[in-house]
Amino acid sequence: MANEEIKNVEYGLEKIFEGAKDFLPLLGTDYVEFYVGNAKQSAHFYKTAFGFQSCAYGGLETGLKDHTSYVLKQDKIRLVLTSALNSNSPIGEHVKKHGDGVKVIALLVEDARSAFEETTKRGAKPFMEPKVEQDEQGEVVKSGIYTYGETIHMFIERKNYKGTFLPGFKEWKSDYNPTAVGLKFIDHMVGNVGWNQMNDTVKWYEEVMGFVNFLSFDDKQITTEYSALMSKVMSNGNGRIKFPINEPAKGKKKSQIEEYIDFYEGPGVQHLALATDDIIKTVRELKIRGVEFLPPPPQAYYDEIPKRLGVHSEIMKEDIKELQKLSILVDADEDGYLLQIFTKPVEDRPTLFFEIIQRKGAKSFGAGNFKALFESIEREQSLRGTL
Repeated sequence: MANEEIKNVEYGLEKIFEGAKDFLPLLGTDYVEFYVGNAKQSAHFYKTAFGFQSCAYGGLETGLKDHTSYVLKQDKIRLVLTSALNSNSPIGEHVKKHGDGVKVIALLVEDARSAFEETTKRGAKPFMEPKVEQDEQGEVVKSGIYTYGETIHMFIERKNYKGTFLPGFKEWKSDYNPTAVGLKFIDHMVGNVGWNQMNDTVKWYEEVMGFVNFLSFDDKQITTEYSALMSKVMSNGNGRIKFPINEPAKGKKKSQIEEYIDFYEGPGVQHLALATDDIIKTVRELKIRGVEFLPPPPQAYYDEIPKRLGVHSEIMKEDIKELQKLSILVDADEDGYLLQIFTKPVEDRPTLFFEIIQRKGAKSFGAGNFKALFESIEREQSLRGTL
């Protein structure tokens, strides 16, 4: 094992989870759309702090009458930041209720009509019937369904489209393009649901989208002195789309999931995990740009890393002292190890945050870090008076 090279994990299109059904082939995440109070300023934040590049713009100048959107890109990650242009907009109502947050998780498909038909006939609530949008660059077929809370899955078919993003958008050229920080793709996106809603949501993903539940954590595994939660990880067949689903569990004090549900005022996307091939370089750069991360776990956590890694400690190239300096967490499974770190909430409400993750072979979700992570979150909750 000592001489083996462990590579960063990437997911192809071949099926790796046999329990998943094949009626909804997904090619990957097309984009994630945030509804925000000020899209222009949010775009500046994600460019400056996270190293995203200007990609496309939609607004009054491109024929959109009631909203404006800025599209940002970094490698395979595409974020869309959307704001209302008048007080009657459902976008504004969404922001008023939830604060800034994720509204749309858009999934790239070969056939958006089939995706809509297969999911709605299995019980999905329709958001958008299949719709063809065209411009001089070709055509895109879009359809959409509701998932937990007010969150939407859009199905995007763009095989006959050559434009920058979608019809209704133009290329956004900017003189201000900070360098990328090494973020590659979305590894997973976590949804928070209310009390006793996790199993129903898991069943929905199994039945409606053909996903498989390949990892489960109960309140005995995810617990601290004060709070607890439960989580089940859902994936499509090729592993490109992974959605852990969290719900609160009874504890002495209020869990982070309860805090989220209280402030978001319902279920929603808790965090996006963004993959990198060099977490030390990426996190160092993010810190220089002002991104705030959760405080580090105690010294004992880093002292125990070689023991936690087991056989993988022989091939781990990262310096533990360097990881500790940056507050990066480490965990391992039978396939390798992973490195991860979590930002503080990036919105005014204590809701949405980001995870930066580097998988060196490991396919798991850092179960060995749960206690250290949640104690760190609890310290932040205590400062907010919401524990």
